[in-house]
Amino acid sequence: MTRRSCPCGLPQPYEACCGRYHSGAAAAPTAEALMRSRYCAFVKGDAGYLLRTWHPRTRPGTLELDPGMRWTGLEILGTGGGSAFHSAGTVEFRASYRGGSLHERSSFERADGAWVYVDGEFPA
Repeated sequence: MTRRSCPCGLPQPYEACCGRYHSGAAAAPTAEALMRSRYCAFVKGDAGYLLRTWHPRTRPGTLELDPGMRWTGLEILGTGGGSAFHSAGTVEFRASYRGGSLHERSSFERADGAWVYVDGEFPA
């Protein structure tokens, strides 16, 4: 049986990669790992995880995901901070979907020791 790699683009199977963050078995250790797991949550349609990993200061009350959206790939373009030694970080990425792509520079902070998404900007 061939195991597929995680939708986030890393070679591990989903369960050993982002799946462990989605289930709550582990917390993302870096801003990049959280960003990858959030992309994977969009792929899987896991709005609950997206809301749980969104900073309370900027989190929307609800999140409606488009069930017709088909995400097709993730490319990390750059990172700043976001390691175990930082309290904030950024991840710039391109997320491809059927028919186009989204280019974002996301900001992350630690809240109660865990990485959370704060907001993003869309570079020209």
